[in-house]
Amino acid sequence: MSAADWRARRAPSLEEFDALARAAFDALPEAFRRLCGNVVLHVADFAEEEVLNEMGIDDPFELTGLYEGVDLLEKSVSDPAATPDHVHLYRRPLLEEWIENGQITLGELITHVLVHEIGHHFGLSDAEMHAIEDSAQPG
Repeated sequence: MSAADWRARRAPSLEEFDALARAAFDALPEAFRRLCGNVVLHVADFAEEEVLNEMGIDDPFELTGLYEGVDLLEKSVSDPAATPDHVHLYRRPLLEEWIENGQITLGELITHVLVHEIGHHFGLSDAEMHAIEDSAQPG
């Protein structure tokens, strides 16, 4: 690609990034997606200051994603009805990690973080999460 081809390029907007994240979710194995049930996906530039403070994170670029809710291993049918669990993806830290890595596509990185955060919901091991990533359909 010539230098001129890059002049019109720009980082994906929040809306475009959200579309990438939803495409990554849609490419995950169907059985895994069905099990996700009511998990809600959110995309923002950075985690909110309150979240960073609660986690003891000083640099907002250190947090690429976050699972918010009670994982399935701790839920009970006797629990009162709760709000849906959420997976947060943070665009700017993900873009920074993607640039620094240089070896994977942005879609692969989004899939990795998405599976990792949802994996917390299911209490999956790293090996199980890698198997799910490997079986994701390229978007």
